[in-house]
Formats: sequence, C-alpha cells, structure tokens
Amino acid sequence: MKPKANTIYKGDCIEIMRTWGDDCIDHCIVDPPYNMSKKKGLGWSFSSHVTMNEKWDIFSRKGYLQFTKSWLSEVCRVVKPNGNIFVFGSFHNIYDLGYLINEMDLKILNSIVWFKPNAQPNITCRMFTESTEHAIWACNAPKKKATGWVFNYDVAKKLNGGKQMRNMWSIPYPSAKERRFGKHPSQKAINVILRAILLLTNPGELILDCFAGTGTTGVVAQNFGRKWVMIDNNHEYIKIAKARLRNVKIPLPRELTSTEKINEM
Repeated sequence: MKPKANTIYKGDCIEIMRTWGDDCIDHCIVDPPYNMSKKKGLGWSFSSHVTMNEKWDIFSRKGYLQFTKSWLSEVCRVVKPNGNIFVFGSFHNIYDLGYLINEMDLKILNSIVWFKPNAQPNITCRMFTESTEHAIWACNAPKKKATGWVFNYDVAKKLNGGKQMRNMWSIPYPSAKERRFGKHPSQKAINVILRAILLLTNPGELILDCFAGTGTTGVVAQNFGRKWVMIDNNHEYIKIAKARLRNVKIPLPRELTSTEKINEM
C-alpha cells in the first residue's frame, strides 16, 4: 500500500509505516522524541512553572534505543534509495541518533546546528543556557553507494546573500504568531523547516514526517509545491496541524524572485 499524499495519519508511526510498500517516499524530515522529559518534570529555580514532563517523551535508555532503531529502520525502508533523511535532535539524543545512523551504514552528509538567539533561559541556573538544536542530514544509501542526493545549492546561496550556506543556522525560536493555533514543546521554526524543504527536496516530491506534532513540515511543504504525508498519535496536535494547514500562508523569501519561484516550484 502507498501512503495517501497530503494526509495526516493518526496512530503509531511504526505500525502505520509497516503497512506501506518499499520506496514510496522521496524524503523524510522528522523531529522525533528527544527522551529529555522527566516523570515529575523539571522546575524553574525562580518560578513555580514545571516543564519537560511530556509522557510521550519518556523512555528507558534501552527502550529509547530500541524505539529509535525501529522507526529509523521503517523510514529507511519506505524512503527511496538516495532520498534525504533529515533528523532533528538535541544534545540529549543526537549522539544516539548519530550512532544508530552510522550502524545502519547510511552516509551522513552534514550535521546542522540551529542557533536560537531568543532561546529561553536555563531553568536550573546550574549550567550554560542551551541555545541550540541539531539535525543530521543523511542519504538513504550505504556510505559507499550513496550518490545523487538532492541539494539545491543555487537556492542555498541565494538564501544566504550569494555566499555558500554554512551548517550553523541562526533562526529565532517560533514566534507567538507561528504558535497561534496551539503549541508544541518542541515546535520547529517555519524558517528552519523552510530551509530543509527548499534545499533538500524538489517540487512535486513526497515528504514524510512521522512525528508530525503541529504539522510544520506539511505546512511548509504545501506552501512550496511539495506533497507531504504526516503521522502523529496525539489528537490535539493533529487538530492544531489541520488548523495550520488550512490557514498558514508562507511568503516566498525575498531573496528569491518571482521568476525563480516559477522555476523552483
């Protein structure tokens, strides 16, 4: 069975992907659980606010590695050979992700650092303020056979003022406007996903996000001529994603002209 394009599937992503045939997706952009939450959450040193207590983000060490290997294996099966796999993480899980991706013999093309100049202060006041998230960009092929992956180099240069784009992206944390239909604790900024989609996919291709959250991947994809399919098991997040898909319009970055829009879309 092939996934239906421009559809949000509700349920367990591993079980749903197992119903799909091989090589049915062009690329995957995904923001999985980071396994950073605590059963009782984490309190702020200077307020009564408690955070980091999402049940879906709590695993044992062994359980998290097994879970990650399972969904990554399904992603590699359903994504076409040499398709792009772009996986987000934090320092809590990015090393586990990198280890497993290497164990699967995928070619890692780059690591990306997302620097958030408006990051929240450190809530414990016992360490540096965490101001970055990370992503691993891999090609869905063995290291020695990977070839022909999508990288829209010219678009990257135009978005970066005519210079080669570096792997450190300084982009603010999602604004209140981006979260007006509802919030997700690890929601990605539209401009972060926009770069991933414009640079690592082509118009008309099908992009998978198997941990959809509030749907940023689908929102950006449909605004820029890509097809999408998303999975999430949380009814409230899916509700927010559907509202965003109906209402959010993203303008073409000013660095790209209307003529280029025709060519790129």
